[in-house]
Amino acid sequence: MSETRPGRREEIDAILDRKPGTSETRDEADRYTVVGAASRATFADWLTPIEEHFVCHRNPIPEGDAESWTIDLAWSGDGDAVELPLSEIVDDLPTVAVAHTMECAGNGRGQHDPETGSVQWGCEAVGTAVWSGTPVRSVLRAGGLDVGDAASDPTTHEGDRWLTAIGDDSTEEETFARSIPLSKALDDCILAHGMNGEALPAEHGYPVRLVVPGWYGVNSVKWLSELRVTDGMVTEGSLDRPGTHARWQQDDYRIHPEGTTPEHTDTVPTADTWDQLESPAVEHPYTFDETVMSLIGRPTGEEPVTPREGSVTVRGVAWAGDDAVRGVEVSDDEGETWHDAELFGPNYAGAWRLFEYAWEPDSGTHTLASRATDEHGRSQPATIGTPADGLDAVESGEFPWNEGGYAANAYLPNAIEIEVTDDA
Repeated sequence: MSETRPGRREEIDAILDRKPGTSETRDEADRYTVVGAASRATFADWLTPIEEHFVCHRNPIPEGDAESWTIDLAWSGDGDAVELPLSEIVDDLPTVAVAHTMECAGNGRGQHDPETGSVQWGCEAVGTAVWSGTPVRSVLRAGGLDVGDAASDPTTHEGDRWLTAIGDDSTEEETFARSIPLSKALDDCILAHGMNGEALPAEHGYPVRLVVPGWYGVNSVKWLSELRVTDGMVTEGSLDRPGTHARWQQDDYRIHPEGTTPEHTDTVPTADTWDQLESPAVEHPYTFDETVMSLIGRPTGEEPVTPREGSVTVRGVAWAGDDAVRGVEVSDDEGETWHDAELFGPNYAGAWRLFEYAWEPDSGTHTLASRATDEHGRSQPATIGTPADGLDAVESGEFPWNEGGYAANAYLPNAIEIEVTDDA
């Protein structure tokens, strides 16, 4: 294992002090600043407090303040960039709020067997916050882009233009850049400067970040410094910047078998991650839209439970990225039998739903699991496949083991062992 990079230890300690509901997650190479929800109880509530929301980034938090921060806007082939002060964006353009379940694409990486490298997340790298900020559509229009020329259908991206976001944590050696379809950016994305009614915390991207509702967290670039509208995704050499700048789009955050190097491409026919897994048109899928997933928040498994009037309330959350959750089932026998749970509470596109189930257990030890199904009828698989299965594992009902450990949504690795005591 390499030595912890300079400044990382101090940064993690400071974040843990500010966020008492989180704990540090194991990072095999000590390259990232990572903390996640410390208790499963986080997943029993719809809104995730800032104090419990996960954090993940590679480079040190850049310095800067909202008054002096600017964002460069550039259009492919249309001359010099336009510089917009963040203060003018906040003061002069509309402010909206969006609910977004942000999940690290590596959530569940630590459940792969054999282990993949990097951050060994269990299920703690997900949370739902209400983000306030300025619609990307308004920002691009203020910079001079005729948004009426953009593709208008956020569900298909054939022939779409792309929006590339660049973070200020970029270095001379490496640019942190991510591209999303322009139609998605115009549909529901914002430049966020607030979180849960408070100013955006430093570790969450202060003073401004891109928020892409329903998509994996890597797409929501923190410490946003530049937006470029282009004809394709970022590829090496396409940004005219020093160092490398396509790694985080084209190499990492791709789903591929062990020992495979993904080919760089400039577009995909769909941004739905599961559709890419099932489609021969995308050989090594990109992690954009979140896959269907659920987690039980209570009981937590941290202590025995005693039924009240014969039952125990099982509560949790379920999400499916851009898609709606159609239903959730609960099992107390490791998936042998299933029982329908009830969806309730807020129902916003891009954010998780709460579910409850009145469980009537006998005394003893039980394994509780939840399984969500999205509006297309796609359900969580039971397990993660093996490296030998490759991406073909999806055809046999398993989530494919992949070298980056991305997008895992199997339900058995997230099951909880519950001890039930006799009713007093």
